[in-house]
Amino acid sequence: MTTYWCEHAWLPDGVADAVRIEVADGRFTSVTAGASRAGTVLKGLALPGFANGHSHAFHRALRGRTHHGRGTFWTWRERMYSLASRLDPDSYYRLARGVYAEMVLAGYTSVGEFHYLHHAPGGKPYAEPNSMGDALRRAAADAGIRLTLLDTCYLAGGVGVPPDEVQRRFSDGTAERWAQRVADLREGDTFRVGGAIHSVRAVPADQLAAVGTGVPAPRPLHVHLSEQRAENEQCLAAYGRTPAGLLDEHGVLDDRLTAVHATHLTDDDVKRLGDARSRACFCPTTERDLGDGIGPARTLLDAGVRLCLGSDSNAVIDAFEETRALELNERLASEQRGRFSVDELLGAATEHAAIGWDEVGELAPGAGADLVTVDLGSPRTAGIEPSGIAYAASGADVRDVVIAGREIVRDRVHLGIENPETLLGKEIEALWQL
Repeated sequence: MTTYWCEHAWLPDGVADAVRIEVADGRFTSVTAGASRAGTVLKGLALPGFANGHSHAFHRALRGRTHHGRGTFWTWRERMYSLASRLDPDSYYRLARGVYAEMVLAGYTSVGEFHYLHHAPGGKPYAEPNSMGDALRRAAADAGIRLTLLDTCYLAGGVGVPPDEVQRRFSDGTAERWAQRVADLREGDTFRVGGAIHSVRAVPADQLAAVGTGVPAPRPLHVHLSEQRAENEQCLAAYGRTPAGLLDEHGVLDDRLTAVHATHLTDDDVKRLGDARSRACFCPTTERDLGDGIGPARTLLDAGVRLCLGSDSNAVIDAFEETRALELNERLASEQRGRFSVDELLGAATEHAAIGWDEVGELAPGAGADLVTVDLGSPRTAGIEPSGIAYAASGADVRDVVIAGREIVRDRVHLGIENPETLLGKEIEALWQL
């Protein structure tokens, strides 16, 4: 058994002082406020680990490289496809090790990897068909983070459009062959498997149900939904339905579905998602970077949709930035403050269940032993009330990270991967030199 003593800790009923936390077999066994010092002392504020509900690890190599001539969504997309054509299992493993280490240092203890880079250039399967997914699994294990591989079905280059040269790397040809490949993935202690529909543009309507059954419940199913207005227009033109309406019609809109972005929804779409008790995953830093728009987060929550957050393109990896942006974007859209309570924001930020880790997300007996401590004496946080941490801190203020009962970060140093910034710089530069 391991014992931690926290100066302050955010417990299910609020911030408490002098909290002793005991851990055994990867779970919290006791959490006691007002306790005398014992075990390892953790300074600052202890929080449940953050959940990164939506990531494309390889997009990290685009950071700071997509703004030439000011940049548009479409110039970004072409740059992304160029990068996708350069990766192989070895280079993807090395890059992802750095990306996942950066996530842990920023306070994330789980990540849902929306993974569609499956095959060799031209679409030829590797000798081991899941080589690219296995590279991500190994990278996450090295970084110490919980990984849910949201293996993504991607069959078309648009509605009625075959995949192009780069997109053939993403495609298994049919949803049935995709599901057969996914069935060979084996889960582990900190590795789980889910599924994803890339979008209604990339999966024909007659294949949607097969993706829904390809990864059985209760494992999570995710989908890019109504990120761009053009997606809605194409779906309406082809099927006479909005993307959410099409998913509902084919039986994949349910309580295990997470709609990523959910930016441009109709009132009927919101009702469908709420009635199904689906989730919506907002990725504010990427949605800002790509100019997607501001999704109706408060409206969705009020309709019964559960919210979570992700770093998506990893243009920024900072759990606090994503968390407060949920509120701040709502303020811009509504011209009102206080759209979310701090508890609601923290709930979205620690919604591990969206990526299949139902047992994680609280500092409470029986929960998975993930915690993050945040410095309350940095230039950003000095003088704040602990309950104001979401509006003041940044990823740079994360001091310590424990995942599944294992200490991964101590005093801002990753204990498993030395100098991840050096690793990232080397690997990203090498990719762009190819």
